[in-house]
Amino acid sequence: MPEPRRLLVLRHVPWEGPGLVTTGLQDVPTEDRLVVDEADPELPPAADLAGLVVMGGPMGADDLLEHPGLVAERRILADAVDAEVPVIGICLGMQLLACALGASLHPGHGTEIGLGPVDLLAPDPVLDPLGPRPEVLHWHSDAVDLPAGAALLASSPLTPVQAFRAGSALGLQFHLEVDRSLLGAWLAEPFMQADLAAHGISGMAEAGERVLPSLTPAAIRGLGTFAEAVRARA
Repeated sequence: MPEPRRLLVLRHVPWEGPGLVTTGLQDVPTEDRLVVDEADPELPPAADLAGLVVMGGPMGADDLLEHPGLVAERRILADAVDAEVPVIGICLGMQLLACALGASLHPGHGTEIGLGPVDLLAPDPVLDPLGPRPEVLHWHSDAVDLPAGAALLASSPLTPVQAFRAGSALGLQFHLEVDRSLLGAWLAEPFMQADLAAHGISGMAEAGERVLPSLTPAAIRGLGTFAEAVRARA
């Protein structure tokens, strides 16, 4: 009997894990890797995966010399889309996905940090439960163009491409994976504290307490459709 396919999670810093994305996937074998600084990481063939999740991080999607593992991450993202593997890329992961599909990155396009709304522009099973203009968690300054052939799903005035769908892959510039517990872990990290201080941002915990109790159940429902697709391939 063949071994079940795995869910591969690629993170770029230890504290930015998959959070709500893996709710309901405890029965699927999961490989959680941090390969961003490896020159030639050994990643499995994309077609052998049950699913692929690529998380956020403080580096840029074009920082390929400083973080050579990003080259392999781009490659496996492109291969996963070709193989119709369920994919979610979040923040940096979304930017890597867009670049892997030929779109351009715009470093320093505009800083969005904190809880703020996005406009949902087209139906998608992951985003539909959120409602037409959900308030979500942002933490980025780079932006990407929409990949050719992809469907634009969400936008904000500062960041035109907040979410897109390219076949089996979903890119999210915002952090749908974060609940109150994960946000608390982020806010306890010295790096994240320094980033907030550098941008003069306060009150993140209070905003999370206001928004996340209602957002989290909707996020779990939407992300459950990704979990179903992963389980179908496992």
